[in-house]
Amino acid sequence: MPSGILIIDKPAGWTSMDVCAKLRGILQERRIGHGGTLDPMATGVLPVFVGNATKAVEFADKSDKEYIAGLRLGLTTNTQDTTGEILETRPVGVGREELEAALSRFTGPIEQIPPMYSAVKIGGKKLYELARKGQEVERRPRPVTIHALEVLERTGEAEYLLRVRCSKGTYVRTLCHDAGQALGCGGCMSSLRRTMAAGFTLADAVTLEQVRERGAALLRPVDGLFAAYPAYHITNPGQERLCRNGNPLPAPGLAPGQYRVYGREGEFLCLSRWEKGQLRSIKNFFGG
Repeated sequence: MPSGILIIDKPAGWTSMDVCAKLRGILQERRIGHGGTLDPMATGVLPVFVGNATKAVEFADKSDKEYIAGLRLGLTTNTQDTTGEILETRPVGVGREELEAALSRFTGPIEQIPPMYSAVKIGGKKLYELARKGQEVERRPRPVTIHALEVLERTGEAEYLLRVRCSKGTYVRTLCHDAGQALGCGGCMSSLRRTMAAGFTLADAVTLEQVRERGAALLRPVDGLFAAYPAYHITNPGQERLCRNGNPLPAPGLAPGQYRVYGREGEFLCLSRWEKGQLRSIKNFFGG
């Protein structure tokens, strides 16, 4: 059965689950999940995990992400992007310098209030379900980190392209909305393209059409998700037997941290953490 990671360049108008459903049909594999939801209007890097590789989904969404976002000043909507209902329009009397000064306030650790049109749950209900009924509820601010935020170019009288590198859980449309509020003219997100997620970039991405043509040949090995960690190669049968039975591996002399552990034949077995002279498995990837 196919197993591995596909980095899909998600097309506009598709949900992340739409992409997974399409791939289930193409690859004839039921076990498919994605790492890091993209809104339908967004495009770009969507890591998709196939077969046994779905065990790694939980690790994919924890890393930083990077986006190219369109910012439209002078327009406020109920969804904080241009797909929503217009709430207010205002004249824009600021230029690039004023925008850059305002954005500097949003770099580093900040707090964001999740938008009503989001999948965040409050009282067991997703916010967007409440929003569609015309309800608005109080949301607590959530800590996120904006590692980089820059204006790439001015694309219209009140339109800009921004590059955003941020932590898990950041809402780029809320960032656009809040920047517009800080400038006094309002703002919303007009486009969004994710250029990096889970350590993968657009250079790694393939289209759904390419997957339809080439199928499982495009799958990447799951250990690529953990490429930042050093590798540990088992050298004797006893060690491999311990590992496959879920026991810690004696491994003196290693530096503390996480390791990719490989069997004697080169098979990626598990992601492990070294402590007190032993490698203890965090997640096993051998077997079906």
